[in-house]
Amino acid sequence: MSSRDKPFQNLRIGPAASTRSILFHQAVADKLGLNPTDHKILLFLFDRPRAAGELAHLTGLTTGAMTAVIDRLEKAGYVRRVHDMEDRRRIYVEIIPENAARIVDLFRPLSRAMAKLESGYSPAELDLIHDYLERAGEVLYRETQRLSRVKPEPPLKSK
Repeated sequence: MSSRDKPFQNLRIGPAASTRSILFHQAVADKLGLNPTDHKILLFLFDRPRAAGELAHLTGLTTGAMTAVIDRLEKAGYVRRVHDMEDRRRIYVEIIPENAARIVDLFRPLSRAMAKLESGYSPAELDLIHDYLERAGEVLYRETQRLSRVKPEPPLKSK
């Protein structure tokens, strides 16, 4: 395998942590009876209700795909659609707090472990780490947007 075939060889931070994060969220999704995308969409709703279009924009999913996600989350009992009181045509998606408690319970041990990890860093170091992660998130968002515009690759043919 040439160095050209090893896309992560020059990255010092990211690939292993990213993979572990994906596997953690898959495990959480499995516990909740959801797929990972649906589980991750829920996390955008913890701070406030959001319109489906806003969720689509935040995630890079199409509005049609987001409608399917919301339908599945609603059927599973994690969210509900609510009308805007000022504009009844506008619909928001909000998390159902009593059902979201299951999610919070699954994250509580991780939250404690991460707080313990962070306690070993100075405020300046944490600011630098936060800055890196924010910028990395922006890069990932842009790359998600780019990939969503690229024609899908044909499936591999088995021999």
